[in-house]
Amino acid sequence: MKGDKAMDTINIVLCGLGGQGILFMTKVLAEDALRRKIPVLGAETHGMAQRGGSVVSHLRMGNAKSSLVSSGQARFLLALDPWEAYRNLPFLAPGGFLFANAPEGGGPAEEVKIYLDKLGVETRITDAGMLARKIGAPLSTNLALLGFFSSFSDGGPFSHEGLHETISLISPERFRETNLKVFEAGFEQGAKRS
Repeated sequence: MKGDKAMDTINIVLCGLGGQGILFMTKVLAEDALRRKIPVLGAETHGMAQRGGSVVSHLRMGNAKSSLVSSGQARFLLALDPWEAYRNLPFLAPGGFLFANAPEGGGPAEEVKIYLDKLGVETRITDAGMLARKIGAPLSTNLALLGFFSSFSDGGPFSHEGLHETISLISPERFRETNLKVFEAGFEQGAKRS
């Protein structure tokens, strides 16, 4: 976190389906914050994760007293599945940011757009799944979305360089090169739009 706001709380909700790598994404963000000595609290809720059910992770950085993000308090919502994005929209704070994985042209439905506009939420969508598949790593959609997220500077506490380094440090050696390649592809996709 930058400057005098080191003790502000930044709330992030990550969501998707079992097997999409929500927990690894959460680990990357948490480890990155901890490496910079930012206090972190987190909680995960698993539905039928092993059967493709909902997985939601809460991450609170800074001056947080509990691990769960309250409704209307998340600055960022990162969604690996469009339907899970819809399901978790109530967590977003006014003026928050939605980063979602969806096929090209797959933006929010008109009635959802109206809701997001009322809240002043910025929506950023990319086909992270397609980016991961192009590299031959379809199970790394999570890292493509994280790379996409890292290309925007919305006052968040993360930098592209910091997340790249953290992924390099915590990825198992046999996946490290591919993980970084997918992360960079997501970053490049976002850099074209930011």
